[in-house]
Amino acid sequence: MGSVNSMNRVFQPKKLVENKVSFSGPHAELSIYDTYQSVEHVELSSDQLMYCGMIQGKKVMRGLHRNGSRPFSGDALSTSTHDYEIEFFPHESFVLAPSTTVEIDFPEACLDTPTRCLTVEIDSDRITSIAKTLHHQEDTPLERFDCHGDQVSAFHTSHTEGTQLLLERLFKTFTQSDPDRDLAIDFGVSELVTRMLRHQGREFLLNNSRHNPEQNGIQASIALIENDLALPLDIDQLCKEACMSRSRFYNEFKKQLGCSPAELQQQLRLREASTRLAKGKSVTQVCYDLGYSNLSHFSRRFQQQFGKSPRHFSQ
Repeated sequence: MGSVNSMNRVFQPKKLVENKVSFSGPHAELSIYDTYQSVEHVELSSDQLMYCGMIQGKKVMRGLHRNGSRPFSGDALSTSTHDYEIEFFPHESFVLAPSTTVEIDFPEACLDTPTRCLTVEIDSDRITSIAKTLHHQEDTPLERFDCHGDQVSAFHTSHTEGTQLLLERLFKTFTQSDPDRDLAIDFGVSELVTRMLRHQGREFLLNNSRHNPEQNGIQASIALIENDLALPLDIDQLCKEACMSRSRFYNEFKKQLGCSPAELQQQLRLREASTRLAKGKSVTQVCYDLGYSNLSHFSRRFQQQFGKSPRHFSQ
């Protein structure tokens, strides 16, 4: 996040583990958590739904499903009926349902480079109101997220550049004094909730496209992109697969997934790259196997997404 340096100037640590600085607003509270030493099994919970965005470093998040609920993710969270475990990096979102608890490890935290996370606790009634409005406006899978019920205990996904910019704007809005501060916070939180719900709908579409690509044209095009990430995008073939004109295809794709086909391919490539590097594949092999023609371009993209170079990540 671009505001890391300004945060360093504003927040002086009072404790080494999960040093918390909070700012209240209408229907929401924004907090910055800093941890300055490597530590394990730190618990985090909230009475309200909590959105978490990683800023710096790495966390390992674990949790127990509540009342048979399950975590939701493209591929990072376990589908077991017991514990789940994820690695949480910059440019990723983790959303925790109300009245649930996660246990966190901080493997890389130190005094010079603390692990830093931004959280926004959001009133559940506000989320429900926004979700109902969106559901009435369009046919999307947004209703699958129940911020009061037992359907989903958490979900985890990479977020878009737009979400990253929104988090930076929310941080400034919460921390600065302005006559219209509360109104700006309400607008920003509403946008964050909308993006959060669309992210979940997007992950639902990605999962469904793997198992049922023929359900509709957009899911068929997603499956085509994902089946071979190394191939350059063929927009004409994607439009043919979706049975849509080029303009309609772009509009529907952006509406349902919140990004363009090229952006989705980029995100899926980087997600797959992190999986392969974690399994011990070489940086060079992963780069060219996933369709990148330039190692420095791949490294730069990976650094932007995960906050560290592919070589550092694999180590």
